[in-house]
Amino acid sequence: MNDLEQLRERLRAFARVRDWEQFHSPKNLSMALIVEAAELVEHFQWLTESQSQNLDPKTFQAVEEEVADVFIYLVRLSDLLGIDLLDAAARKIALNEKKYPAEEVRGSAKKR
Repeated sequence: MNDLEQLRERLRAFARVRDWEQFHSPKNLSMALIVEAAELVEHFQWLTESQSQNLDPKTFQAVEEEVADVFIYLVRLSDLLGIDLLDAAARKIALNEKKYPAEEVRGSAKKR
């Protein structure tokens, strides 16, 4: 069993013992994920590029917690939908490698 599977199991148990499974629909989890992502963005909203890369310890801890919240909801959502996150990410990276060949997009932030 890998670490991601152990996390899925722990999150399943966490929800089950609290009787929260009834609330963990894909719709609700995806909405919760976006709320947590917005809370993450708030920490960076008015920072300069440099400030965003050099967070003070208090802000870093808050950012770390929000990143964890986003990750937890993403893992829970993917579990409910039967999505293997690692496999899906590998496939998406392969698609992006074809869509954005390094020799054609190096140094450019333009969308294709």
